[in-house]
Amino acid sequence: MNKFFYCQPKVHLLAVAVCCAAMSIVPAPGAHAQPAAAVKPAAAVNQADSPAQVLDLMQRVADWQLAHPSTHPEDDWTQAVGDAGMMALVGISGERRYRDAMVAIGERNEWQLGPRIYHADDHIVGQTYAELYLQMREPKMIAAMRARFDEVLANPHDGELRWDAPEVMDRWAWCDALFMAPPAYARLTAATGDERYLEFAIRQWWKTSDFLYDKNEHLYFRDSRFLKSREANGRKVFWGRGNGWVMGGLVRMLQYIPTHHKERARFVQQFTEMANKLLELQQSDGMWRASLLDPGSYPLQETSGTALYAYALTYGVNQGLLDPVRFGPAVRKAWKSLVANVDAGGKLTHVQPIGEDPKAFNANATEVYGVGAFLLAGSEYYRMLALNGTQPVVVKVQNDSALHRADESVEAPVHGDVVVMDAASSRILPSQGLEGKVLFQATAAPRETRTYLLLPRRALPAVPPVDTKVHARFVSERLDDFAWESDRIAHRVYGPAIMREPKEMLVSSGIDVWSKRTRGLVIDKWYAGGDYHADHGEGLDFYKVGKARGCGGLGIYDGRQLHTSANFSKWKVLANGPLRAVFELSYDSWDAGGRQVAELRRVSIDAGSNFSRVESQFAAQGRPLDIGIGIAQRGAGGDYREAVNWMSYWEPAHGNDGSIGCAIVRPGARYTEHGGNYLALGKAQPGRSFVYHLGAGWSKSGDFPDAAAWEKYVKEYAARIVNPLRVEGAAGRPVASATKPAK
Repeated sequence: MNKFFYCQPKVHLLAVAVCCAAMSIVPAPGAHAQPAAAVKPAAAVNQADSPAQVLDLMQRVADWQLAHPSTHPEDDWTQAVGDAGMMALVGISGERRYRDAMVAIGERNEWQLGPRIYHADDHIVGQTYAELYLQMREPKMIAAMRARFDEVLANPHDGELRWDAPEVMDRWAWCDALFMAPPAYARLTAATGDERYLEFAIRQWWKTSDFLYDKNEHLYFRDSRFLKSREANGRKVFWGRGNGWVMGGLVRMLQYIPTHHKERARFVQQFTEMANKLLELQQSDGMWRASLLDPGSYPLQETSGTALYAYALTYGVNQGLLDPVRFGPAVRKAWKSLVANVDAGGKLTHVQPIGEDPKAFNANATEVYGVGAFLLAGSEYYRMLALNGTQPVVVKVQNDSALHRADESVEAPVHGDVVVMDAASSRILPSQGLEGKVLFQATAAPRETRTYLLLPRRALPAVPPVDTKVHARFVSERLDDFAWESDRIAHRVYGPAIMREPKEMLVSSGIDVWSKRTRGLVIDKWYAGGDYHADHGEGLDFYKVGKARGCGGLGIYDGRQLHTSANFSKWKVLANGPLRAVFELSYDSWDAGGRQVAELRRVSIDAGSNFSRVESQFAAQGRPLDIGIGIAQRGAGGDYREAVNWMSYWEPAHGNDGSIGCAIVRPGARYTEHGGNYLALGKAQPGRSFVYHLGAGWSKSGDFPDAAAWEKYVKEYAARIVNPLRVEGAAGRPVASATKPAK
């Protein structure tokens, strides 16, 4: 796509649109058209009418594509549309290889967008980067994308959308652009919480719509050259795949525009207007032709445009935007026609190539963008069949705050083994059964309500593998340590053996910090290697605890002395991922200024969190206990802050190792200093739960470059604690709150 190929609009006007959609010339796969009958589907393929069969067919089509990779550049729009379909498959398949393939493409691209700064076709690959980031939270996946979009927003290229206007390709002046660029901006907002990207996409969408959308026909012209053109039958020229791009783009915008957004209704209106028009234009074989208003002049079946329409219409039915009685038969006909064009080996045929005459192209032709459209359609059809005859439990998650809530853990009561589907798509979310509830993580914009569907696991033929992002274990081989971690941070406390080890004789209930720059889990690897005091690329242990409180150790404070326990004596792991690890530690009775106190401590840590939740119960006689939760001080040069509900300390740099930030969140706490510790003070009733949260971050993690970034994270975490996400059931009856949040 390094040059624009101009076609004179004389005979085949739709061929012009196809050529210009690509901005380049691609050799035709065959010189002569073949009749549709030349492509013979496998008999089994024609039976893709159950969730298992649909998934199997999608995987075979995807596997064929992976085995026959496109020759287009991997940051090209053609490849990126295929990637978008692959990501839809990732959301429902039980096979990890599809996501692995997408990550590999991102790595080979070094997570860069296409070369042209403003060109919509060079932005679409960012859709896959952002979706991978939302699953894996690797900052490098969106770093270049964010820098590019920031540049576009800071230096927008506005101007007329006429095809002969200067720098027209720097604007969304052709209808295909609405699939390519706006959904990438919307996904970046979901990934970062920065609303500027979505708002830019929405503004630019309506500029393009005002110019190219025919409000009488409810269809889009391809670009300004077709505004006055006519087909052989005298009708206006509306390109089949071009309007498919728009319908697909509408779907991919609606998936990420918050439900309460002021512009959402306008997108829904355009979607339903176009859907109703397209319903009239579907042909008897279930397909749409290259020319929507003159199908008789373009008799060849064309699967890429049909797949985009199938994707959109099935989405509309699934979302309750389209009447299933009217649109259901059209959806089924469209899917059946697509299935009939998959050959026995999994190759999707009848895809109009770039630049080919839509009246005469090889019936065996395929393209990666057609495969992408097919997989998108299959993902929504899969959902339709999976929900047919199943009554899911509808769970609504409400964010009442002004904060962007990213991967925040929520719980809902369940009976039996369930999976969680994101109602905005077909994607099955990672989840974990936990004490009669299902735990999953929601991402919600400020004031947004998100909807999730709980389905019996047996209703689906497969469930995507879940990344284990937390771990907790007793480390007997290292003097009875107990260690725990998320994909962001790791901690350990000391057990009984180290108190007896002659070289150590360490009595301490302080909490250690292991600093990580990887999203992978490191505890087992680092303990096995033994050399975790040196940074080998993943992080290291350079935090000093000794007999101090470290990062969140506690004691009984009498106003003059902090009375602390010995090392833990017993341990028990209650849950070990993939999204939450929970364990208990027992601390034997100790003398707290003439008063005997024992502690049972339950700690939990969630995926994506730098914080652990601590719930302690103290055994003691009489009056309430004054608890002091400590952060070890490190001399001059640190940055200590305290506020309502939280205190934070950014340590001075430890040589080349960088700085560690530590924080305590405890609503209603008071603060003081004692014995080399900052203390957060609170009262605990014996036999009742005393809850606080401890967190740590590292300047070299990629998340917290400085004290200000750490303080912002701590402040927002504290705000989430006091205002958790609300979880409601199908009838609007509260069934749970976002208990034990770990953000």
